[in-house]
Amino acid sequence: MGIANGKNKMGIVKKMMLALIGGIVVGIGCLFLRENLIASGNQGTWDIINRLLFADITTEAGVNAIGIFFIVGKVFMNGLQLAIVPLVLVSITLALCNISDTKKLGRIAGKSLLSFLLFYMGGCAFAGVIAYMVKNWGFFSVTLGGEAVTEAATVAPFNPLNTVVELIPPNLVSAMGVNNRILSIVAVAVILGICINSLGEKAATLKSMFEALDKIINMFLNFLINNLGPVAIFCLISRTFAIYGIDYLKPAMAYMLTAIIVLLVYLVVAYPLAVFFTTGLNPIVFMKKIAKVAVWGFSTNSSAATLPLNTRTCEDELGCSPEATSFILPLGMTINMNGTAMMHMVAVTFIATAAGIEITPAKLVIAALLAICASAGTPAIPVAGTTMIFTVLSGLGFTSDAVYLGYALVVAINRPVEMVLLMSNVVGDAATNVIVSHKEGELNKNIYYSNAKKKGS
Repeated sequence: MGIANGKNKMGIVKKMMLALIGGIVVGIGCLFLRENLIASGNQGTWDIINRLLFADITTEAGVNAIGIFFIVGKVFMNGLQLAIVPLVLVSITLALCNISDTKKLGRIAGKSLLSFLLFYMGGCAFAGVIAYMVKNWGFFSVTLGGEAVTEAATVAPFNPLNTVVELIPPNLVSAMGVNNRILSIVAVAVILGICINSLGEKAATLKSMFEALDKIINMFLNFLINNLGPVAIFCLISRTFAIYGIDYLKPAMAYMLTAIIVLLVYLVVAYPLAVFFTTGLNPIVFMKKIAKVAVWGFSTNSSAATLPLNTRTCEDELGCSPEATSFILPLGMTINMNGTAMMHMVAVTFIATAAGIEITPAKLVIAALLAICASAGTPAIPVAGTTMIFTVLSGLGFTSDAVYLGYALVVAINRPVEMVLLMSNVVGDAATNVIVSHKEGELNKNIYYSNAKKKGS
């Protein structure tokens, strides 16, 4: 049975990679096809293709469309998001139920938060330095134009400290009814878990119910990921690239390339080095095994949607403690958005420079503090990180019309950057899990090296 499962997992990984590559190729091909058709006066032909494959059928413009790729991607994402709230609530509650030693819980929480903070600080420092260098080289000095993107700047100002106020929900039902109050769900789960743990046998029935719910949720997610995942990835990636406009990409290309390079370099350098220096484990093994989680995050553009696969990979392939995993990953999914913070640093530097505002190192330090607060309060759903750029801009006092136009431009073209930063977010959660599990003496090195040894033998 174990061998069969291993083969199945490898099959899923290969399917995911093929779907990712195929989606990028088809999406970019459709992008150039659209530009050529429009340039040659065949707008009608592209409209037919768009209505058949890519159109958003939930909008007024898509009333008469079919939108095959949109439907497949939307159904898949809805299925994943359906499980977000119950998954976080159940997993964290059970994690705290199963940790009988309160001191151990405190150690795990403390080490996790310290790791998250250090990744935040390192990421913001790295992104800030690179963005400042690119700005000084003149690549961010672009001319903002195009009336079509001005409507995107409609996000209301938001104080990052409001995250603290919203930590405890005044109404449990309302908090569980949406996916943008995950931090509140974490707080409720922590309270439930500690109370059930303290009550012991008196709350055994409630604990059994949560254990049964955990099995149901995992069965549903495994079915969804294994059966619909590769097809959905292909549709999501293809549609993302196919619907982009060249007019938006050109003026913001310097921002996009800078942000993507910063995120990828941090991903392949910072996390492996952190694992190596804190645990002594082979970082290449870590990166090979976590690669499929990164691909999944890139494709779904949601930390929450990546949580089930990240959990399975950490426990079954990296040898992390189930107790630590069930606590660290949901917590990290909620507050460890260091990739988002790095994107904020680059975006703010680009927007301010393009709007004629001088960015200094002192302002970048303030931007980093605001970015960390804003990122920690960002919901684990697609595009949430992009909207929170406005929070950092407002905190810095950047509120001119030119800033709004620059922000609108970033919102319009930021999907590829969002997809890359999700990889950093989820891999950072896994790296923290490996580090904390090892520090607690509960990381199974035989599992960590198992597949690597088999492949090498």
